Amino acid sequence: MEFTAQQIAQLLGGTIEGDEQVIVTKLCKIEEGEQGGIAFLSNPKYNHYLYQTQASIVIVNNSLELEQQPNTTLIRVENAYSCFARLLEVYNQYRLDRKGISSLAFVDKTATIKDENDVYLGEFVVISPNASIGKGTKLFPQVFIGDNVVIGDNVVLFAGVKIYHDCVIGNNCIIHAGAVIGADGFGFAPLADGSLKKIDQIGNVVIEDDVEIGANTTIDRSTLGSTKILHGAKIDNLCQIGHNCTIGTSTAMSAQVGVAGSCKIGSHCFVGGQAGFAGHLTVGNCSKIGAQSGVISDVEPNSTIVGAPSLDARKYMKSYFLFSKLPDINRKIAELERKIQELEAKK
Repeated sequence: MEFTAQQIAQLLGGTIEGDEQVIVTKLCKIEEGEQGGIAFLSNPKYNHYLYQTQASIVIVNNSLELEQQPNTTLIRVENAYSCFARLLEVYNQYRLDRKGISSLAFVDKTATIKDENDVYLGEFVVISPNASIGKGTKLFPQVFIGDNVVIGDNVVLFAGVKIYHDCVIGNNCIIHAGAVIGADGFGFAPLADGSLKKIDQIGNVVIEDDVEIGANTTIDRSTLGSTKILHGAKIDNLCQIGHNCTIGTSTAMSAQVGVAGSCKIGSHCFVGGQAGFAGHLTVGNCSKIGAQSGVISDVEPNSTIVGAPSLDARKYMKSYFLFSKLPDINRKIAELERKIQELEAKK
């Protein structure tokens, strides 16, 4: 990436104060700025860094009043924070702008690639029989696509992602390195002799459009039918979604969450890190599940719950307050018991 201040100002609709032709090649924090870098300033708490930074360009708000002349080129915009976010988006698109099929990739002759001129298949990518790959999709090295898998348009699968047979990935999805989609659900039947017999998992996983899935997350295929991740859901790293689950539209799930089989998590929910869900539960829309919550019963829509086992957040805080008082309560009870014993001894 190499841009001048003038090019960036045109992109952001900003005005320049300083050298219009100064060149930047990277993005940086204002407090860690260096030559060739571009930073932004939107929080007044960081204003003093403007006069110390070595960044070549700093994006600032139109409303910023200078205390002295900084030793950097300024680009003034209406909202520095949102404009820097736009730059991050452009930078990421530039970084991921790859096309072509590596000579070390394997594509089965029965597989379909929608547009071979607008796709990227890295080294050691495997596309299995009857799989379908959409336009603009990027498969980084060592991605495995199983039999009959359907991958939509503009999908990015980072290195080492494994998509098992018969799964479906919608458009504009991002799946990060090491994620496994469609491994067998955890289904075993106890037998009379105490052993466990595997129950074959013949369903699949369906991931709808605009979903992002973090690194090393696993989503199990269903026993029958589909495990479903609905439109716009965001799942962080190291999560486990069990077989036959449904994760609702635009639900966000932090790292290390575990969802047991056949759970239905509603739309627009927020799930904190390391929360766990027992099997066959229903969580209503717009619910908030606190970090490390242990959810063992259904959750009503618009609820906020915390704790293990989980409780309504207000009830939990009242209970926690009482719990923190237990040492004092225990001491007072001991004193009362002693006084009662003294009174009984005087009878």
